[in-house]
Amino acid sequence: MQVTLLSVLGLALLGALHAQDSIPIQADFQQDKLTGRWYSIGLASNSNWFKEKRHLMKMCTTIISAAADGNLEVTSTYPKGDQCVTRNSLYTKTEQPGRFSYTSPRWGSKHDIRVVETNYEEYALVATQISKSTGPSTMVLLYSRTKELSPERLERFTQFSREQGLTDDEILILPQTGEAGGQWG
Repeated sequence: MQVTLLSVLGLALLGALHAQDSIPIQADFQQDKLTGRWYSIGLASNSNWFKEKRHLMKMCTTIISAAADGNLEVTSTYPKGDQCVTRNSLYTKTEQPGRFSYTSPRWGSKHDIRVVETNYEEYALVATQISKSTGPSTMVLLYSRTKELSPERLERFTQFSREQGLTDDEILILPQTGEAGGQWG
């Protein structure tokens, strides 16, 4: 009986590890083509902060730049109340092109970031597995070079998010900010 229970637990652990490794990464990833301005069009997550803040979220602008050491500097500007907040993150490249790691200095959470698919000129689909002391969570982001994206791309984001185990309540197409030009340009 013990051997069977250990086998089942081992298979469950293997399944969980396999699920994390089953997130695809863009073939022939070209990091230099990912740089530039992006808009966050969609966000999906099963984290507690997302559930609490979902109703306040709006589209934000993200600038991705290459650092001299080959890592990515990611600067996101988003509306918070009546002001703009900017958050800077350094995504550390891994041996696998299109896969990055990030540790939140504020929360200590570890992020396994994967560029799932992109055509570099229109959209990018990014999946992040987050490990935190309160437990793991998943986040999927849909970036666009413009403030609008085709229904097919939006549907692909929704479909991929569901494939990651996220429910419709955890998937959000972000509303535009209503700022004309300005910071959200």
